[in-house]
Amino acid sequence: MAGKLYIVPTPVGNLDDMTPRAVTVLQQAHLILAEDTRTSAVVMRHFGIETPMRSHHKFNEHETLPGVIQMLESGSTIALVSDAGTPAISDPGFLLSRECRRKGIEVETLPGATAFVPALVNSGLPCERFIFEGFLPQKKGRATRLDELKDQALTMIFYESPMRLVKTLKQLAEVMGGDREASVVREISKVHNSTHNGTLAELVDYFTATEPRGEIVIVVAGAQPKAAVKVDKYAQFKNKNKLNNLDKDEKD
Repeated sequence: MAGKLYIVPTPVGNLDDMTPRAVTVLQQAHLILAEDTRTSAVVMRHFGIETPMRSHHKFNEHETLPGVIQMLESGSTIALVSDAGTPAISDPGFLLSRECRRKGIEVETLPGATAFVPALVNSGLPCERFIFEGFLPQKKGRATRLDELKDQALTMIFYESPMRLVKTLKQLAEVMGGDREASVVREISKVHNSTHNGTLAELVDYFTATEPRGEIVIVVAGAQPKAAVKVDKYAQFKNKNKLNNLDKDEKD
């Protein structure tokens, strides 16, 4: 009988965000695949989890995939974690999940921590519908993607590093307009968690003067719908009569 893959979220900052179920799954698994075993070891020690760990990250996942699938097909229960948050959300995990689906191996993803959801809700921007972009391309394709998003009506969410935050805010302002409403959320669930709301231009000024630190989520308001063209009903009526008269003349 085939085993099972559990995709397990881990805290993005505060260890109290770990769910009891996640701890149980990690304790009972035969193996934990970790993006960085050193980072995950801190979480495992804190919760007394002694399950063996193995590295599984974007630089080796293609090579480790066949062996992991073989273990699952042999009946092993394997848990996948990333450094923080839910695996496969801007982290390794998709490749393994897709291969399990192809092989008919059961996959179960536990609900839990992820950075963009609290950032979106905390921003005060519309959140009933949104687009999650994750990290923008650093070079090739970046300008094209921003241009594609400038007229997007839905709220947009981006991940960014503190070193590139000001540059990204400036680019967003150039493409979408400095008066576009946005929010920068830092260090979610950590001691120094903060939310800064304002226009893109205001946020550029603030973070140029105040060095940004920590993990960052940018939330940007969607574009406002363009004003509808007002229809002159009288002109429309006259044009209709002209067309009718033209048809009549042609028949005569």
